[in-house]
Amino acid sequence: MWFARFPSVLVSEWVRSKRGIVWVAEDGSEACAYLPSPPAPVVAEVVLVRLEQTLALAGESHERDAAWHYVVATDVSPAQEADFNAWYDKEHLRGLAAVPGVARATRYRVVEGGGPVYHAGYDLADRAAFNSPPWLAVRETAWSSRVRPAFINTRRTMYRRFA
Repeated sequence: MWFARFPSVLVSEWVRSKRGIVWVAEDGSEACAYLPSPPAPVVAEVVLVRLEQTLALAGESHERDAAWHYVVATDVSPAQEADFNAWYDKEHLRGLAAVPGVARATRYRVVEGGGPVYHAGYDLADRAAFNSPPWLAVRETAWSSRVRPAFINTRRTMYRRFA
């Protein structure tokens, strides 16, 4: 699977070319799309990476349509990589998937392209799920507090599906 991030001024062109579901950042600065194959041609403004899915979980609200998509992309210090991966797979992704309003939680590793190596995407049926008390409880565990300082080059972006 490929992940494309591009300036929001390219959204109309992207939609016309039917390149998958397009998500636009809340602040309007950028957009993104997940694709089964790389788009051609790729213009310089498009950041393109190939992702390998490592974990996908149905969320508590999996039967609902998701209008929001939250992405966390990060590197992690090499000394803490094993603990980071165990935390994400055993506690963090599972905990966030269980939050009411979360439709799906997926984790990826970048296998081609630049930028942070780890990529997590959360499809939200309800925007209020993000930073709700159950969401914050998952983020505030002892394991989370131990792992989070090892994050490097972290990008967090909330997107809304472009209609």
